[in-house]
Amino acid sequence: MKALSNKEIEDRLKDLEGWDFEMDAIHTVFEFEDFKEAFSAMTRIAFEAEKLNHHPEWTNVYNTLEIFLSTHEADGVTEKDFELAKIIDDLIG
Repeated sequence: MKALSNKEIEDRLKDLEGWDFEMDAIHTVFEFEDFKEAFSAMTRIAFEAEKLNHHPEWTNVYNTLEIFLSTHEADGVTEKDFELAKIIDDLIG
């Protein structure tokens, strides 16, 4: 899978609200009511990521979930990252 150019990434980000391009990955932060809600979201995302065999880099502190998506094999952001970002948005939406 081929990494997208910076322009391709910026163009694709226009379709994803709340995502940006940071540290060679697409990135977002979600804030939930509490830890339980954040962890539940992570669990739902984990099942979908496993189906895609594409796993996010993420951190969770109490009610905040920060996600970075990139494709290590391509050394950059690919279509696969945007596919997972869309799934995440649909799950959290």
